[in-house]
Amino acid sequence: MSKFSKEWEGTGGSIVDRVVETVRPHQPLRYKLSLAIKRIEAQAQALENAINNMSQRDKSLFSKVVEAYSEHDMKRATVYANELAELRKTINLMSNAKLALDRVVLRLGTITHLGNAAAVIAPVLEILKDVRSGIAGIMPGAEHELNAIMTMLDEVMIESGQIAGIGFGLEPVSEEAQKIIEEAALVAEERMKEKFPELVTSKGAEAESEKFG
Repeated sequence: MSKFSKEWEGTGGSIVDRVVETVRPHQPLRYKLSLAIKRIEAQAQALENAINNMSQRDKSLFSKVVEAYSEHDMKRATVYANELAELRKTINLMSNAKLALDRVVLRLGTITHLGNAAAVIAPVLEILKDVRSGIAGIMPGAEHELNAIMTMLDEVMIESGQIAGIGFGLEPVSEEAQKIIEEAALVAEERMKEKFPELVTSKGAEAESEKFG
């Protein structure tokens, strides 16, 4: 059995190591990775719940825009439209983050089959950093949890014994992470277009304002 396999299953180590582990149990890498994945899935679900709540607010605001517009109250329609535009920016940001986390879970799942922990986890850490910075101001609690998850994944990567030769600043890592983020952004944008009706364009609103003003 290879060194990675022993660490992966938690069966490696000398007799002395095993005695130490009896006193202070050491979690196998498989368990740590599984726990990290579950915690990432929990964060993705929290984002999904927040997005659903905001979507209800979106519908309410859009109805108010339509109502004000039909009553030729362009001032009120503009106020609601501006609020709705900001809300949709937040929804789009959170949708990007949620999709990025979904892809992170899929990538981490490949470690079970390939055993290339460092090669998979390194770009994943880059993605989690981006997600953390993006939603920190919206969901403060998520920042702390993502920090804990990143620490756990970092430990898995180091303990796997495959960290040698992998640099966090290498261009391939950044390109891989960026590719996943861009993919998530495209999917999120398409879903936004399908899910939410378009707001009245600013030019159209201005024209109506002049007509009824």
